[in-house]
Amino acid sequence: MSTTALPAQAPAPRGKRGLSAAIGLILAAVLAVGVNMLSDRLLGSARLDLTQSRLYTVSDGTKQVLQNLQDPITLRLFYSRRLGAQLPNYGAYADRVRAMLDEYVAIARGKIRLEVLDPEPFTETEDRAQALGLQGVPLDQSGEQVWFGLAGVNLLDDERVIAFFQPERDRFLEYDLTKLVWELSNPRRPVLGVMSSLPLNGDPRTMMMRQPGMGQPYVVMNQLRQFYTVRDIPLDAQVIDPDVNVLMVAHAQGLSDATLYAIDQFVMRGGRLMAFTDPHEEGMALRPTMGGAPPRDTSSNLNRLYQAWGIEAPDDKVVLDQRGAWRVRADPRDRVQSVDYIAWYNVPQAGLNRSEIATAELSQVTVASAGSVRRRDGSNIEFIPLITTSDRTQVVDATRVRQEPNPARLLAEFRPETASHVIVARFRGQLTSAFQAPPDPPEGAERPADFPAHRARTEGPANLIVANDADILEDRFWVRVQDFFNQQVATPFSDNGALVVNLADTMAGGEALVGLRSRGESLRPFELVEGIRRDAEAQYRQTERGLQERLEATERRLRELRQGPGQGQQTAAVITPEQRAEIDRAREEIRRTRGELRNVQLELRRDIETLENRIRLVNIALVPALLTFFAVGLGVYRARRRAGARA
Repeated sequence: MSTTALPAQAPAPRGKRGLSAAIGLILAAVLAVGVNMLSDRLLGSARLDLTQSRLYTVSDGTKQVLQNLQDPITLRLFYSRRLGAQLPNYGAYADRVRAMLDEYVAIARGKIRLEVLDPEPFTETEDRAQALGLQGVPLDQSGEQVWFGLAGVNLLDDERVIAFFQPERDRFLEYDLTKLVWELSNPRRPVLGVMSSLPLNGDPRTMMMRQPGMGQPYVVMNQLRQFYTVRDIPLDAQVIDPDVNVLMVAHAQGLSDATLYAIDQFVMRGGRLMAFTDPHEEGMALRPTMGGAPPRDTSSNLNRLYQAWGIEAPDDKVVLDQRGAWRVRADPRDRVQSVDYIAWYNVPQAGLNRSEIATAELSQVTVASAGSVRRRDGSNIEFIPLITTSDRTQVVDATRVRQEPNPARLLAEFRPETASHVIVARFRGQLTSAFQAPPDPPEGAERPADFPAHRARTEGPANLIVANDADILEDRFWVRVQDFFNQQVATPFSDNGALVVNLADTMAGGEALVGLRSRGESLRPFELVEGIRRDAEAQYRQTERGLQERLEATERRLRELRQGPGQGQQTAAVITPEQRAEIDRAREEIRRTRGELRNVQLELRRDIETLENRIRLVNIALVPALLTFFAVGLGVYRARRRAGARA
């Protein structure tokens, strides 16, 4: 049987192979461009956040604010590139701010428009930034200013600004941005309802007596009126107006069941409550009653509501704290001029929650005859301490500070329990009503016609601020008020006023803002580098100390050789060859020791620079190396497949 061999296929001409390769490159370029365009259209909002604290991942509350925007908002970021060029710290922070704003734009789906402007000196852009209320900062001696702020505007031309982005507020960047957007989408001033037995708006009786500095409205109320529409709520209210966004109950005494029910249902309907109770209100103790006698009862509580909500704030116990105690004038019978009054004390930064926006930037808060706040056993409500005492505390009966307290005796009988107590806390969670049905109205009163239906529990998580000290509001514990040409000038020495305003601010922002917490910092130190630097510094100092001692001893020996032994007033005129050789050896020792000192100084940063070079090499070469290995591996794999197919 004969076989016929097939003729061998002639190789393709070199020109055709070059043309095929060129066409392949063009098709690959077109494919790459097409993939990029398609991914930009379909995956434009996709993000991958690999940071430890999820710095570039916005919270659910922020997403809720952005996705519920009804009208468009324009944000203008004024950033001077010269600032980042000369201060890299600000340049890195500007990149973070820009990345967050881009994320906001992507989530808002066209409702936010972002403009990035570089206000050069003496330009219209700089004039515009100044007119919007942004803050310019001089960068050098020339006086030219740099800018790094944000201005937002809505369709009604309402404006909100962040005057200057400070890297120190990096943890609160999301809160600041979300708050600005929320205020532009809700331009109406929030309504703050105030229910209190204290003369927060001024005491007419004291003003009629013309006592200087007395009878004026509380300074904290003047501050709240700058940001909110403050509405007084009577102590016998049966319904809280639904227009009230935040209700502040400040030492409200003798509330009837009908009023407690009104507060309860306000919270059940989603209202936000700030409650200030007190075992002993120091300000009330100083104000005489209508008959001139001191008040019998200076305490207040919301125990019926708290018990149903899983909260405890005892009104018969006071927390004493030795650390931060005020120095007060002692009783003359105690034979001392002043003494620490451990019922009045300052809570420093260590006792303020640094992860909560309302307390993170405060320096200290002053409390007086304060009680504790805690979660009841078995309660599932979220408990977030805001202000906590030190561990040098003791809980005593409130009667010891109510009737003629003796600071010296209180201090002498102080027995610290080495336990800290929470004075102010935030509570969040599902709540059940303290009432099964509406109570009867007070005698002689009628139920309002628009009385709302009873709600047995909250529909969503409720938000409460509970403080067991109403003296936080009292002027004398945080501010000095002076009369300056018939003008009241307030100079705070504690941050009580800022605390109250911050708490109202977070509560008035709705559920989205209440849930925001501080985030991690983007400008984090390199812990490994810092550890190497500290170790190198310690090693250098130890070596330097030994070399310095040797240098001083050698210089001392050189001085003795030059003077010669046994010389008093006169100096030796002739130096022997042995002394000359010893002097030369001492000089050589000094030169060598100083050289070793310089070497130690130069080697101080050796390990750090080596690590930096390694990190730089990894950043530059790792990705190309991985791509090269992938390409080589892919080529080998494809070559083997072709060889296998031919076989």
